[in-house]
Amino acid sequence: MKLTEKFAEVHNAFFKKTWSPMTGGILLAFLAILMVIWQRPWGIVGGLRNWADWFFYLIGLYGEAPKHALYYSSSVMDLGLLAGAWISAVIAKEFAFRMPPMLEIWKGAIAGIFMGLGATLAFGCNVGGFYCAIQNLSASGFTMMIGLILGVIVGLKYIYWEMEHLMPGPAGPTFLDKLPPFLGYVAVIGLIVAAYLYAGSSVEGVPLMAGYLLIGAGIGFVFHRSRLCMVNGFREPFMTGEAAMGKAVAVSIILGTIGIGLLKFGGLRETELYVEAAFGWGSLVGGFIFGTAMVVAGGCGSGSLWRVAEGQIKLWVVILTFALSNSIFRHYFGEWGIMEKLGYAVYMPDHMGYGGTIILVMISMALWYLVIDWNEETSKFVMEM
Repeated sequence: MKLTEKFAEVHNAFFKKTWSPMTGGILLAFLAILMVIWQRPWGIVGGLRNWADWFFYLIGLYGEAPKHALYYSSSVMDLGLLAGAWISAVIAKEFAFRMPPMLEIWKGAIAGIFMGLGATLAFGCNVGGFYCAIQNLSASGFTMMIGLILGVIVGLKYIYWEMEHLMPGPAGPTFLDKLPPFLGYVAVIGLIVAAYLYAGSSVEGVPLMAGYLLIGAGIGFVFHRSRLCMVNGFREPFMTGEAAMGKAVAVSIILGTIGIGLLKFGGLRETELYVEAAFGWGSLVGGFIFGTAMVVAGGCGSGSLWRVAEGQIKLWVVILTFALSNSIFRHYFGEWGIMEKLGYAVYMPDHMGYGGTIILVMISMALWYLVIDWNEETSKFVMEM
């Protein structure tokens, strides 16, 4: 085999072939640990809310200007995720603006509003409230997981009802579906230049944005190449029995928990990182609302964002209403004192030690893995239409 042929083979495997969900889950755990090593945990909602906060500030609804979107860690992470997923989609020739039926547009708009409410109550979406919360040893991640599962069941019941009673209508056109792959490589150069400019800044805190941008881009690239989707991971065991995504998320949480747990145990990162006061009704009810809405939306916080980058118009609508509603709810719930009554900050090692906490996470995720794997063979939990 010629060197050029080997290069083409490796290039196609990396940029064009779809990776397995397990590969995506393992790489996502590595990047989540890397983000904490860099400075802070990965998150989604904070960046979306920052963008919406600017909108409400500019129209005069909020009196205080938010943090600059290009110098705010959560915002830069989200911009990086969008860039990484877009680069993957363009190089693989999978980018296109896809207009869904009008029913899906309305569903996306309404579901996004409820996702914003759920993420407010749970102090995060499926990433900050569940995935990274557990990895950062916060008990609220488990209560949100329970809420997500219950919400997914309700959301799936609605989807079944809709399939029997509503006609979605015809899909709209697909356009800009022939972007040349070289634009993706140009965007890679743009990312490197932006990171270099961040790193060279003399303004306090700005050099950290280089890592947020590049690691965020890596997360977006991994999501798109592996099609990793947490909605799928929670929904499919009850809809089709398929468990690949759910097993990938479980393994990813275990790996991330071990890595981040060691960082906190060694005193390399503050124990309170991503340990929000949501253990209680906030994460449980918020998880239920978010879980129901994400099934209707067809995307969670992370899944919606990377699908935006490949041109899914419905998810553009979801992200828009998600961001706006989360900003509104978070702003006024804070003013009314509701955010202080959602639950308690419970750092599990304070009660179980680091060893006991990591073992609990491993057993819980292994049990979920085994149950959905068994269900894939038996269809015991698959819901009939």
